[in-house]
Amino acid sequence: MFKKKVTLKILLFLIASDLLETFTQFCFKKSAMLQSNFFIDNPRDIFLFLKPIILSPYLWVSFLSIFLTFVIWSTILSKIDLSVAVPIASFSYILVPLVSIFFLHEKMSPLDWTGIAFILIGVISVSISSGKGEATLS
Repeated sequence: MFKKKVTLKILLFLIASDLLETFTQFCFKKSAMLQSNFFIDNPRDIFLFLKPIILSPYLWVSFLSIFLTFVIWSTILSKIDLSVAVPIASFSYILVPLVSIFFLHEKMSPLDWTGIAFILIGVISVSISSGKGEATLS
């Protein structure tokens, strides 16, 4: 089986997939933050914990985002090999921490940044080796 080429259109779909995945995680976090000071001490507390989260618009937007990501990802996988798509689409591992810093005001340690650097190096390395001579932007 021949490897399929990464076209500019597929590359844009991969970027959209990463952006939507990052947006989904942001929305999940925003809905969970509604109950950040809540403690579950008995089974009844589970329902009290979940009620505001289920009613949160962030939760429902995240479900819509998951669906759109699924449609885009299915399209991508119908056009290129999984072994090429996954490494290229792994930039959400970098985008999520950046969104967390800028929009959720979370802090990151130097060790966190070191881990992100290793992820970035790994994503680039796997992307280059997976697509050697196979990927084009046409």
